[in-house]
Amino acid sequence: MQELAILVIVVLVALAFDFTNGFHDTANAMAPSVATGALKPKVAVALSASLNLVGAMLSIEVARTVGSGIVDLTGVDGESLMLIVLCGLTGAIIWNVLTWLFGLPSSSSHSLFGGLIGATVAALGVTGVLWGGVAQKILIPALLAPIIAGLVAFTGTWLVHKVTRRISDGTARNGFRWGQIGAASLMSLAHGTNDAQKTMGVIFLALVAHGSLDPDADMPLWIRIVCALAIAAGTYMGGWRVIRTLGKGIVDISPRQGMAADFSSASIILTSSHLGLPLSTTHVASGSVIGSGMARTDATVRWSVARKMLLAWIVTLPAAGAVGAVCYLVAGLFGHLWGAIVITVVLVIACGAMWLRSRASHVDHANVSAEWDAAPKEERKELKRERKRAIDRELSTVASGIAPVTKPAKRRRRKDG
Repeated sequence: MQELAILVIVVLVALAFDFTNGFHDTANAMAPSVATGALKPKVAVALSASLNLVGAMLSIEVARTVGSGIVDLTGVDGESLMLIVLCGLTGAIIWNVLTWLFGLPSSSSHSLFGGLIGATVAALGVTGVLWGGVAQKILIPALLAPIIAGLVAFTGTWLVHKVTRRISDGTARNGFRWGQIGAASLMSLAHGTNDAQKTMGVIFLALVAHGSLDPDADMPLWIRIVCALAIAAGTYMGGWRVIRTLGKGIVDISPRQGMAADFSSASIILTSSHLGLPLSTTHVASGSVIGSGMARTDATVRWSVARKMLLAWIVTLPAAGAVGAVCYLVAGLFGHLWGAIVITVVLVIACGAMWLRSRASHVDHANVSAEWDAAPKEERKELKRERKRAIDRELSTVASGIAPVTKPAKRRRRKDG
């Protein structure tokens, strides 16, 4: 009975993580479309939620790799294993909500793996972690994914500008709007095929620990359905703070850029899902946005914001791991069942406090496209300089078609007046 109670708690917390994954990562698919006006904010999240739901049902390749090759839990009994999973999920959720509060597009995948690694170290020591698997499945993809995505988006944006430079602005705007909607839709579908699978894998692992499933069994349909619904519901919530940062905080995105960035991200994520690689969609999407911005000579990439994102990426794994480890140590003071209950209560209180803090600077569909208000003085100065350069370009374009007025001509005009 006690094992069943812990299992129920683990499944509910896993679905809560899936929900936070959805609203935290909505920006990966829809930030460019919202920033360029290709889609209205509420329409964008509704479309993304629907396609995440479909994508989550299409593949389970990634689910099979989650929990294998990263931590060695073969020698752990059922209740201890479920408690490790619960504490890992707690570390992931707290980090997801914290980075959402600051509008930073960090990796939900890395927060999950970090939490599981931290809880495993607290329970079994460093020998419980398969460090070779960590390097192969987490660290190397984290390094390569944004670079590859940036290069693909850079090349795509450059080619699109080259091919369409003689098309009228009206035709280009309408065409790229539909192209961007298609690219964003494909990106949402890709996100569902990759990120929803991670929670499926965690729940499957908990059920194996409980003895309800055989390790070689097929993924139950009910797990696929509830995980798909959870990530879709989270996606529909919007995650507006992260959308603002990814859509307007790094670089001002044009429709051409948005389409190239989304197609780049979608192609890489779909490939990784097919190969069963639990890639960070956040790293891919952010790399694509930066790469597309660098392809435009008249666009300004705000590297100060990009540096903060990079710092969040570096800190995610150890920070979520530290929370997961502390949670396991605290839970150990109360026993398995009461420890699970205490950790869940702490999780609810922490998330509630961060949500209340977010109300002080509320961001939703109505103001997500407004100027990036949270930018510190350095970024605001950069925004002003960028506007001034844009105005100077417009004035020089207008002036080039007007004959210069000399000083004598000015004096004659005053005399005639």
